[in-house]
Amino acid sequence: MKKLGITIAGEPFDHLIYHFVLTYSNWETGTVCFSESFESLSEGLQNALWKLGGIPEMHRTDCLTTAVQKTSHPDEFTDRYQDLLNYCGLKGQKTNLDSPHENGDVEQRHQRFKRAVEQALLLRGHREFKDRKTYELFLEKLFAQLNMGREKRFLEEQAVLRRLPRRRLESCKNMTLRVGPSSTIRVNKNVYSVSSRLVGERVEVRLYVDRLEIWYAQKQVEILPRLKGKGRSAINYRHIIDSLIRKPGAFENYRYRDELFPTIRFRIAYDYLKEHHSRKAAAKEYLSILYLAAREGETAVDDTLRVLIDEGLEITEKRVKTLI
Repeated sequence: MKKLGITIAGEPFDHLIYHFVLTYSNWETGTVCFSESFESLSEGLQNALWKLGGIPEMHRTDCLTTAVQKTSHPDEFTDRYQDLLNYCGLKGQKTNLDSPHENGDVEQRHQRFKRAVEQALLLRGHREFKDRKTYELFLEKLFAQLNMGREKRFLEEQAVLRRLPRRRLESCKNMTLRVGPSSTIRVNKNVYSVSSRLVGERVEVRLYVDRLEIWYAQKQVEILPRLKGKGRSAINYRHIIDSLIRKPGAFENYRYRDELFPTIRFRIAYDYLKEHHSRKAAAKEYLSILYLAAREGETAVDDTLRVLIDEGLEITEKRVKTLI
């Protein structure tokens, strides 16, 4: 959906749609997702089935790697996808590699759906949405409009659907990880920071389509937005400031140091301190200011730094604290 140029709160919203189509009536629905992960497939499929109100005979995909094994593998589908099919009472089916014509009806609906979104955006007059929920409501309304002329055939299909399971299967991947000495965990080739009090402990991570839930001692201790892509990091200075303040000498060579400047003014403050102090003293003073942001509020510290920078005044932790 990237080419449609949709923005949320002024930021480009790079996303995919799990698109579900009944090939007799062409009734369709969809779910926003961010990758072709199993979590996206499970969430999208179950959303569609519950919206549909029943279970059809089969679910066909192309050779989606999260669902379909490599041709050399003895099993047709991955274990997690086969478990999902079994739970929902669905028979799995896949197209052959590089054979989109075998899924022609759905492929056509993909193009027509995107064209319909484009037309609806043109009528709307802009592509900006205040939040993801508003965008999802826009898509839900569009699907309802597209399905209006399909009711006769859809009712025929509904009549032969089987009953839904009593409850949905949780669309997440569970893993147990040890928190490293830098207060981070690595999940699906991305790095996330967690509270420094968890360093060395084992935590349970529940990976969903759009978030990670961190559980420790059977309690949920954190919810983090899931990063898109691979090789990325999400470091929250509030998680690690306590450990850094005890070892300020480690700051200069900290792997994720650039993520410890919440705004440009924090970066300017650190550069100022480096110009007027030794490297170690500058790091210690800056971390004290960052500690204030974690305890007193980032906005208050940022506003104070703006005043000091604009007026050319000395930047110190003591002065920032006094002004706050």
